[in-house]
Amino acid sequence: MAKDLFINESIRAREVRLIAGDGEQLGVKSRMDALKLAEQANMDLVLVSPNAKPPVAKIMDYGKYRFELQKKDREARKKQKIVNVKEVRLSPGIGENDFNTKLNNARKFLGKGDKVKVSIRFKGRAITHKEVGRKVLEQLAEQAGDIATVESHPRMDGRSMFLMLAPKAEK
Repeated sequence: MAKDLFINESIRAREVRLIAGDGEQLGVKSRMDALKLAEQANMDLVLVSPNAKPPVAKIMDYGKYRFELQKKDREARKKQKIVNVKEVRLSPGIGENDFNTKLNNARKFLGKGDKVKVSIRFKGRAITHKEVGRKVLEQLAEQAGDIATVESHPRMDGRSMFLMLAPKAEK
């Protein structure tokens, strides 16, 4: 929800720059005069810019204004897409059938619109042959290249090597 604004009696400024409900500038008025004008219009006095000199207040229907803000927030939440990151783990000496299974899993995740983190964990002395792991990662990225783009190239992090794949954007 948007930040709560000061309304009516909660406004503490001595004088405010007043804006009418239709957007017309009414000039600088004392707080009491502004409250009287808002009351005559059967609306609320809302402080829209408290940091200005003098603060800016607007005569409006506060309930309707808050409802409109909530509606905009709901619409914005509907349009956003949550991207999940799925992980596929490989080993440097992976067999062809295991590799194809992992590739199919990665393709399935990418097809659903998720990002895929492909990782290789080096065990024991295998870490001395990082190029073998890099080759496996690059092979997977190449074979998934028709539906994915490489977001980050293979890099080491401790005893693991990572690669990030993102689904290609549809036109």
